[in-house]
Amino acid sequence: MVYPHDPYTDYYDDEESDIDEYESISSLPLFSPPPSVSGSSQTSYDVSMRSGSPTPSVFSMSSSVRAQAVRQEFGRAINNYSEVYRLPADDEELDRLDQQHEMFKECLGNYPHPMSEIMADDVPGEIKAVLDLGCGSGGWILDVARDFPHCQAVAVDLVPMQSLSEVDDINLGLEHFYGDFNVVHAQLISSGIKDFYNLLDHITKVLRPGGLAILVEWDFNAYNVDHERIEVSTHEVKEPWWPRWLAFCKIAIKESGGDVDAADNLREWTNNHPALEDVTYEEFWIPSSGWSEDEFQKRMGATMGIDICV
Repeated sequence: MVYPHDPYTDYYDDEESDIDEYESISSLPLFSPPPSVSGSSQTSYDVSMRSGSPTPSVFSMSSSVRAQAVRQEFGRAINNYSEVYRLPADDEELDRLDQQHEMFKECLGNYPHPMSEIMADDVPGEIKAVLDLGCGSGGWILDVARDFPHCQAVAVDLVPMQSLSEVDDINLGLEHFYGDFNVVHAQLISSGIKDFYNLLDHITKVLRPGGLAILVEWDFNAYNVDHERIEVSTHEVKEPWWPRWLAFCKIAIKESGGDVDAADNLREWTNNHPALEDVTYEEFWIPSSGWSEDEFQKRMGATMGIDICV
């Protein structure tokens, strides 16, 4: 979790489901005006930096919109807007992401400690705002909307995976969000990001002073019980299967343009970024199957095994 300082001043069932309960998700103007380019150089930017978005940025969920957002490959629905992110975007994937979200809540906790303080409704005239980049099934941002009902919550993904979300490719930039949010959350999105450090730089400008960035990534490697990396080649196909599969997966992601090295570099990037301070780095270890004798680890490992296989 990292903080900026002043120098860088569906899930859908039908059209009506959950819209009233989670209305705060769509209450923030999704394209707020950018900071004035005539103001301080600390907060201004050149709008020409942003490429034209390949798709309208706000969708209301309907079957026709859903059909336009995805295409079929090997019996699964794949997003229709980015060749970088290649995981499915269908009901089966929604179920997997929901279960993954619940697992991570138990293992990592849903929010880091400063979240409640930063999201407190204690600044007259300011409505606290949260942005979830690569929201998936929307589990995390929906929790935010429930737990902080005074806030404005915005979810962004390549596919309208829930009834209220913005469809956008964040590889194109985040200039339209500069200075708008107190918290930015991005979890397990590096496989679909071309340049993660560039995204980090954008996030620092999206955050208001004193805000919080929550970045969660993994390194696409398997480890033994002593937390030593299991090194395998891709010149042969044999046991150990899980580390071998991950090795091939990393190659496929790199060839598609994803940044598989982001997790390895994230600590250095955040510690050395001039706009960030009070950086906290934590590592969490989750078994990939239910082999552990510890009951909690065994249960989490079994859940992770299902997440991997699905």
